Amino acid sequence: MVDLQTIKNDPVIRQYMEMANQFVGCIGAIEHNIAHADLVASLSYDIIFSLGYPRREAEVAAIAGYLHDIGNLVSRYRHGTWGAIMVFEYLLDLGMDPEEIATIMGAIANHEEHAGGYAVNNVCAAVILADKSDVNCSRVRKLDESSFTARDRVNYAARESVLSIDAVERSIAMRLIVDTGICSVMDYFEIFLTKMLMCKRAAEFLGCRFELTINDVKLL
Repeated sequence: MVDLQTIKNDPVIRQYMEMANQFVGCIGAIEHNIAHADLVASLSYDIIFSLGYPRREAEVAAIAGYLHDIGNLVSRYRHGTWGAIMVFEYLLDLGMDPEEIATIMGAIANHEEHAGGYAVNNVCAAVILADKSDVNCSRVRKLDESSFTARDRVNYAARESVLSIDAVERSIAMRLIVDTGICSVMDYFEIFLTKMLMCKRAAEFLGCRFELTINDVKLL
């Protein structure tokens, strides 16, 4: 069976992902690097496995999480769609099960909020939650704060971001520590409202409730 390590060991895939991150850097986007891919893969696995789904489904989620931003190689806009198309033949050539390929394609294509993404399977729900929870100052690549976009500022203000899964209570909780001297909590919601709604719906798809805490204040 194709596993995450097989994908990570492929030098072509790694080069595509590194170049994709370079390309979006040219338009000033935050980091979509290997570190982000690794984190999303790990969280996607943890979400599925912690909620009692089969280990193989968790591994498929990890693969989808790792590859979710590869479409940035083609274009930042609708990169989910491009990514799904890119991985199809690659995974087919590896001999991956067609149903698993379809699951991964659906997850990658639907993780992007601006493209109307929606959880279409368990793996997709996990990738959405994992991806949207990676809010951190380390992802901002600009050095001059005067050039920050609103999204840059929100990420730059985020000092800590933790996603936790409670299988007993069927809850998925995101906890953020935000420097309000840089960005107010209201600014966070203004920029990330669509992302949080996606997370809420993704959690519901998995039969869980979504909780959001910022600076120790529970907001959802």
